[in-house]
Amino acid sequence: MKTTLLIPTKNEIEGLKVIMPKIKREWVDEILFVDAGSIDGTLEYIKENDYKFIIQKTPGVLSAWWEGFETSTGDAIILFSPDGNSVPEVIPQLVEKMKEGNYDIVIASRYIKGAKNEDDSKVTAFGNRFFTGFINFIFGGKYTDTLGMYKIFKKELLTKLELYKEKDTHFEVMLAIRAAKRKLKVTEIPGDEPPRIGEGAGASRAWPGFFGKIKGGLSMWKCILKEIFFWR
Repeated sequence: MKTTLLIPTKNEIEGLKVIMPKIKREWVDEILFVDAGSIDGTLEYIKENDYKFIIQKTPGVLSAWWEGFETSTGDAIILFSPDGNSVPEVIPQLVEKMKEGNYDIVIASRYIKGAKNEDDSKVTAFGNRFFTGFINFIFGGKYTDTLGMYKIFKKELLTKLELYKEKDTHFEVMLAIRAAKRKLKVTEIPGDEPPRIGEGAGASRAWPGFFGKIKGGLSMWKCILKEIFFWR
């Protein structure tokens, strides 16, 4: 099983300097950056360290994921935030767990026993637990963390679950819901979420500010309702 570590960046130089030295290249088969026009030295850092990268063509976190998916060569993809929210040492644990149980998805959960979340506000903590509980209740999942980005999944799921048809909505939520509906083999391991480093625009900053989070919540409802009524 070949693995790709997929990292979206936009002005993440502070985080990269702290995080990337902790990542051993032999942990995965490919490290792929998707850069969205950084102007703070991020792209220069990526080039200087001889990492594979592509320049993002369409704005937005979802576009970064999908352009990365299309370029990646791994059989399994690890979604990774470069702003300190993703703990590097969890990478080999995700890979080993997937190989050990031939899982379709392994999630680095921020809420499972043994993990701690140092980046939650009261609003995000409530939202994460509420939506995860609702998804479990409606779709029969057994998740503790459906909104977290940090996970490894088989690339074939992009086709198997028809995710390629839904490039404009919440990828993590759709993946969790459709995996539950199809009763795929999914598990979780503890994955701490430390405070963010720097002022970049990593994947975890998709909905900044209070009103941004409200907008994100409404968008989440739209996604979930669509999955209830229109996808089998």
